[in-house]
Amino acid sequence: MASGAGEEELRLVNRLGESRSPYVRAHASNPVAWQMWGDESLALAKKHNRLLFLSIGYAACHWCHVMERESFASPEIAQLLNAHFIPIKIDREERPDVDAIYMNYVQATNGSGGWPLNVFVTPDLEPVFGGTYWPGPNHSMTAQASLISHTVGFLQILQKMTDVWTKQEARCRESAKEITRQLRQFAEEGVHSRKVGEKSDEDGLDIDLLEEAYQHFLKKYDTANGGFSIAPKFPTPVNLQFLLRLDQWGNTAVKNIVGEDECKHATQMVVNTLRKMARGGIRDQIGFGFARYSVTKDWSLPHFEKMLYDQAQLLDVYLDAFIVTHDPEMLGAVYDIATYLTEPPMAAATGGFFSAEDADSYPTHTDTEKREGAYYVWTLKELRTVLGDRDGNICARFYGVLADGNVARENDPHDEFISQNIISVTTTPAALAKQVGLAESEVVTILKEGRKKLRTYREKNRPKPALDDKIVVAWNGLAIGALARTGATLADIDPEKAKRFGNAAEDAVKFIRKELFDEESKILYRVYREGRGDTPGFCDDYAFLIHGLIDLYEATFNDSYLEFADILQKTQISLFHDPTSSAFFSARSHPSLLLHLKSGMDAAEPSSNSVSASNLHRLSSLLDDDKYSKMAVETVAAFEAEVMQFPHCFAGMLAGIVMGKVGVQTVVVMGPRETARRKMKESVGVGRTVSWGGGEWLRARNALVASIPKEKQGIMVCAEGQCREVLSV
Repeated sequence: MASGAGEEELRLVNRLGESRSPYVRAHASNPVAWQMWGDESLALAKKHNRLLFLSIGYAACHWCHVMERESFASPEIAQLLNAHFIPIKIDREERPDVDAIYMNYVQATNGSGGWPLNVFVTPDLEPVFGGTYWPGPNHSMTAQASLISHTVGFLQILQKMTDVWTKQEARCRESAKEITRQLRQFAEEGVHSRKVGEKSDEDGLDIDLLEEAYQHFLKKYDTANGGFSIAPKFPTPVNLQFLLRLDQWGNTAVKNIVGEDECKHATQMVVNTLRKMARGGIRDQIGFGFARYSVTKDWSLPHFEKMLYDQAQLLDVYLDAFIVTHDPEMLGAVYDIATYLTEPPMAAATGGFFSAEDADSYPTHTDTEKREGAYYVWTLKELRTVLGDRDGNICARFYGVLADGNVARENDPHDEFISQNIISVTTTPAALAKQVGLAESEVVTILKEGRKKLRTYREKNRPKPALDDKIVVAWNGLAIGALARTGATLADIDPEKAKRFGNAAEDAVKFIRKELFDEESKILYRVYREGRGDTPGFCDDYAFLIHGLIDLYEATFNDSYLEFADILQKTQISLFHDPTSSAFFSARSHPSLLLHLKSGMDAAEPSSNSVSASNLHRLSSLLDDDKYSKMAVETVAAFEAEVMQFPHCFAGMLAGIVMGKVGVQTVVVMGPRETARRKMKESVGVGRTVSWGGGEWLRARNALVASIPKEKQGIMVCAEGQCREVLSV
């Protein structure tokens, strides 16, 4: 192996016990001499001329745990990594900037990505080879699954990379530099297509792109199972929200372009998808919340990790669906998710919300090996034991529980689900009542009581999945907004729970402002666990929290939330905005970051730029600040080339196009705040903001609102420097 001076003196030791991240710290006992990401580790690679091995994952990731057991606990693997590489373990939730750079590389070279994300990079941080899960020496896949996968083992990869770096270092570096050049070029395409202030073509971004996106989703729609793919199937809430809101814009421009019938059909596709998910195994039918995605096209077999960002976004979408349809099943899902967020284990006693629950857990308190989904699966015998024969059999029919289990052999490569059942709703109480010869009301009671008994049994007898108890600002921002809207919507339906959900949102803001915001510098820090982390906030931390604060302001009319949003927006612009080509960089520039990326395309989370564009439009409307709306339009325009080519990949950005073309309706409610809150619910719509004109800070910040006499009572619509009354109160 090519080596520099002092190679023989390097004796690495595992340093992960120094980390606060639950994911990183979980590898502290590995024989692999893991290092932490930072200048010291990067300097080691240069000094000793070693490839770095970056392994990136997160605490709730099932395949991350599998690879740890199979590979990182192996002395054989450890010997190779320790002797020839600088192995670094990274929590993607703490360092999304590093994760995004090397995920771009793996997706570009392999066609897909995922976690664990494993990449070999040169001492200059340029990627050489990468992938996701690789089987290790201790792999437990069945022979059949191994033959099907044809996956090269991690041990072979390590041996090959050692050989390549030893014998062909120059060629390796040259190839890595070329790959890096191509990645930089790709990253700059689209977002640097024109400078700020340059006019776009007449055929540039327009509302007709929403029709193109709708047609794409229409073609991909699974009419039988809902969703817009085959398998694996991800909810991707940002796409669902785009489709659901096509019929909800406060102006007619979208319906005129997309078509009234098409907008209604978009709503039907989303509601059917949400209904299928709500009845599927992806939902924790015995407890609360939703798993990250389904392995199967019918939502029946999940990967069991529960992520905060999924719960927050799904709460928003189910809430929108309930507002549109008044469907009790949609409302049931709203209660389910909001309850999950506001109770242990996800709700922090200090305020704020934890990040995730693991997919894997011990089947019993005496087991020594974790299994995927162990906390959530059931045998028919267990149902009968807990509920009795009659009620157990009725619940088994309702939930699709079979004596031999309901997980197909091909979906169980590790033999973890033999005779086990994933709980999902397979019939209706009415149909079941006819089958068993009981009154429907009696069946409903049996099902309700059965669910409670099964939940109690599960909590008492099964070890709970590990909790990733980091508080991440970005994801808390999403949860704050969703819970604020939920509390406001349920105020007349269920005042007690509405108050609890709203209070949880407010408590989270208090915690973040106290623990993760520097009042002097006006900057956020990303993570809290056992104290504030050292990593400053990224663009998504600002964007998602601003989004949540605006929603919370519109739910409460408390000026302090709008003021905080305005402060954060100014900081976000100063730290991340590109004054030359517009839009926002995902992270601040740093020598350890190979690429300076801008996030425009949506994924499991909406892109930071699409949320930022929406925030800027909304703040411009609320504060009568044209600078914000101008920046919003420029932010969307920065992605013009990409959005025009693939509008369906930028569903979140399409709302910014509409707001940029037709504007945002500005509603100001005058009169007592409580009256204003009641009237607010009648006025809120997509493409519209609502403010209370009695707020002292808002009147000082917004001259147009200040021009309305404080004693005025009524609902005003403001545009082009004037406000007119549309309804008296």
